Amino acid sequence: MKVILTTLAVVALAAGSAVAGCGKVETTKGKLKSFDAESKKVVVDVNGTEKTLTLTPSAKGADKAEKLVGKEVTVLSEHGKISEIGK
Repeated sequence: MKVILTTLAVVALAAGSAVAGCGKVETTKGKLKSFDAESKKVVVDVNGTEKTLTLTPSAKGADKAEKLVGKEVTVLSEHGKISEIGK
């Protein structure tokens, strides 16, 4: 009985941490090529490669994104969703 309960507890803990999410934050540094206010899409040019990300309403610096077009920026994102954008 102890073995079964211990096994169930381990499986429950493992499943709980798998659902918690990866938490991986990706840092992208490059020139902000374009910003579409309607679709909230941001295109960053990183060494000649374009990367398209989506700006979220809760992102830090979201209100200044339009003014950053053409400038060097640092973008923090998780799974293509921007959490922070700035110089």
